[in-house]
Amino acid sequence: MGYEVTDATVALTGLIRGRVQGVFFRAETLARARKLGLKGWVKNTREGDVAVLLAGPEEDVRSMQ
Repeated sequence: MGYEVTDATVALTGLIRGRVQGVFFRAETLARARKLGLKGWVKNTREGDVAVLLAGPEEDVRSMQ
């Protein structure tokens, strides 16, 4: 018995630091990820950073880096 992988799913996690809050970084990142059909989340942290977890086809996830 065998199987064929057609669309490998990969995940990307990250913490973006610097001036990323109050400049629509989170909203723009989330909009771009949704446009690509990626799953996951993008959120502001208490420390003033933006944390991300995105998953989907490798090519689409790589385009977010």
